[in-house]
Amino acid sequence: QLQLVESGGGLVQPGGSLRLSCAASGFTLDYYEIGWFRQAPGKEREGVCSISSNGGSTNCVDAVKGRFAISRDNAKATVYLQMNSLKPEDTAVYYCNTIPPRPRSWGQGTQVTVSS
Repeated sequence: QLQLVESGGGLVQPGGSLRLSCAASGFTLDYYEIGWFRQAPGKEREGVCSISSNGGSTNCVDAVKGRFAISRDNAKATVYLQMNSLKPEDTAVYYCNTIPPRPRSWGQGTQVTVSS
């Protein structure tokens, strides 16, 4: 069973930073493109950043470009999302999943709240 567990969220002031982790188990992470997604209250889940299976290619949506960075350590079966210069509009539950997402692999996510 392919399982992904997110961690690292919390409460941070505007302008602050957080690093999220996505730990994989039950499959070989190396084979998969992985994405970070987020869902804010009252909104649909949206893609944030993605990274190719070998980490050689990354992409982030315009709203977070220059502030967020995705990386991976296949040896540790973990994908990271470094979030800098956080804004209140970044407040959401953050999830990771394969690209394309596997419906049964959505985890509980990790809450990120940006507020003063």
